[in-house]
Amino acid sequence: MRAFERIRNAPRLTKVQWLIIYCTDALLVFPLFGYYDFSLRLQAGVAWPIIAAGVVLLLVFNVLSFRPFRVAVRGGRPPTAVLTVTGVIALALAMVGQVWSVPTWLGLLTPFVRRRTIIAASAATIVAFNLYITVLGGYMVWLMVLVQTGFTVISVGVVWANLKLWHLTVEAHDGQEAMARLAVSEERLRFARDLNDLLGQSLTDVAARTAQAERMLERDREAAAAEMFEVRDLARRSLREVRTVVQNYRAVDLDEVLASVRAVLEAADVRCVVHADTGALAPETRTLLAIVVREGATNVLKHSKAERCTITIEDGVLEMSNDGVSGPVGEHAPNGLAGLAQRVRAVGGTLEAQPAQGGRYLLRAAVPA
Repeated sequence: MRAFERIRNAPRLTKVQWLIIYCTDALLVFPLFGYYDFSLRLQAGVAWPIIAAGVVLLLVFNVLSFRPFRVAVRGGRPPTAVLTVTGVIALALAMVGQVWSVPTWLGLLTPFVRRRTIIAASAATIVAFNLYITVLGGYMVWLMVLVQTGFTVISVGVVWANLKLWHLTVEAHDGQEAMARLAVSEERLRFARDLNDLLGQSLTDVAARTAQAERMLERDREAAAAEMFEVRDLARRSLREVRTVVQNYRAVDLDEVLASVRAVLEAADVRCVVHADTGALAPETRTLLAIVVREGATNVLKHSKAERCTITIEDGVLEMSNDGVSGPVGEHAPNGLAGLAQRVRAVGGTLEAQPAQGGRYLLRAAVPA
């Protein structure tokens, strides 16, 4: 059950990685023909110690063959020792006329060399092996050429295609994260432009009228005082306008925030499930819950190793849980959940954040709907 839960809750990128790896592992069926070949040789009278040695070598080859592609997918350094050992085994088996392991070894080598190199190596092995068995005699050379060429094309082609598919998948995943960061940056730039447009002219007027009052001070104090009163009123109007812009900026749409948070968490390999009934909520409640959701998502990304996050909203009660927090939890920062808790209490609500059963961490906010 735990294995099933781990598979079900795994991030999408991890699932794609598993799928590509296991599809590539299907190529390891080619060396299995070698066991059947050894059984035929045993029936033909070949000494069993020789057959046993060949089976052991083939078994070692099969076990080691699982590693190179996994290393390539994870971006690790080429497993030189594994490639060397499997290459020597493939060569030893080829010396007794077994062709099955050579194409698989070329597939193992594919992620770590240039394309032209693997093409040249594939052609060289096909020519060398078939020249060798021609000298040995007793083989249908034309059939061996067809079999080896087909297996080599499949092994090298599948490994190269799957590795390319993985790289494209990673690029697409990174692109989703970049889009999420870009959306945040664009929102900040929009807010900065609004403030610049608003305060730029207001502060220019304040500076100009203050300079005018300074020039009038020596010859007409009453006029200078009146001008400063105008400056005061202008500053107050500017302050009200700034507050209006900030309030409009803060009055975010809850549904948009839920969609944005889900996209950002999914891009960060956190599976996010949202069940939200927001239609009957008051505008102030929607805004406050939207801020709590964004802060909760920020904490998931920064302070946990979550693989799954669930967000539910019903009758003004928000519950946001994740499985990425283990061990004791410290106090909340004043400008984080602690500050939000004060805002929620100010409207008659409650906010709690603490570990819950099942190894989860639960953020719960209840505000008047």
